[in-house]
Amino acid sequence: MSDYVLELKDVKTHFPVKRGLIFERVVGSVKAVDGVSLKLKEGDVVGLVGESGCGKSTLARSILRLVPLTEGTVILNGRNISELSYEEMRRLRPEAQIIFQDPYASLNPRMTVFSAIAEPMLVHGRASRKEVPERVAELMDLVGLAPRFMRKYPHEFSGGQRQRIAIARTLALKPKIIIADEPVSALDVSVQAQILNLIADLCKRERLTMIFITHDLSVVRHIAQTIAVMYLGKIVELGPAREVLDNPLHPYTQALISAIPIPDPKREKARKRILLEGDPPPPMNPPTGCAFHPRCPHATPECAEVTPPLEPKTDGHEAACIKVD
Repeated sequence: MSDYVLELKDVKTHFPVKRGLIFERVVGSVKAVDGVSLKLKEGDVVGLVGESGCGKSTLARSILRLVPLTEGTVILNGRNISELSYEEMRRLRPEAQIIFQDPYASLNPRMTVFSAIAEPMLVHGRASRKEVPERVAELMDLVGLAPRFMRKYPHEFSGGQRQRIAIARTLALKPKIIIADEPVSALDVSVQAQILNLIADLCKRERLTMIFITHDLSVVRHIAQTIAVMYLGKIVELGPAREVLDNPLHPYTQALISAIPIPDPKREKARKRILLEGDPPPPMNPPTGCAFHPRCPHATPECAEVTPPLEPKTDGHEAACIKVD
């Protein structure tokens, strides 16, 4: 058995672009994920951050085989799920679960809370019908909801409460790994802190292994031990959370961190923001060399020619930049 719960080896997910009404032909591909390698041990929480459109959610769905891989390998708990059949993957589903971004859309409005949480346990044979009510009550209590609400429908709850229900449903199968796909971005700011505290507490108490996806670096500070920064389908920086936040190596990470608001008005006014020019290049036609060089304030002609690998720069801290020693 592997020491890792999850291993990603050069994962690529490309979507073909087709043209023509009668004679359809492929004219290119959108490189949503373009060579991602990552390893997680039991209890690891990795924060995956980056701008909207950089490929974070596509990577999450690629790991779960919700979209097909173009290339690469996904090894979950020692098994290469890239090669599994539909039926084999169905049996493996309980080991990898996802918390979706929108709690309004991820819950079936026609199912009660009890049915939503109980269904996966019954489908996968994780509890008998006699055991299910007690197990549902335990899960609701675990996420901070009173079990007496289990017969209500999703529309009777607030956004934060719905996300708690979604988290309880995710935990019902005791998965080996959980992918949280921006689980607080659709919630009010006042509620975000409650859900973040809940997830952080569950990670410690239940020793969860998690990939926490967000575009907000200030959020992952409270959740993750490791941060992976993604840009245009690739990981450009990877390292311990505190090290990445206090000593960012890649110019893109430095720009993201400079955008985090500081609660002290004097320090906020005095600091210098790093403003990136232009928009991210289209993933269908990424630039040559380093994908970030058209927007990088430190780019040189060499950056347009050399594709930098993600490699160690300091102890446990990796970056994909030829200008960083």
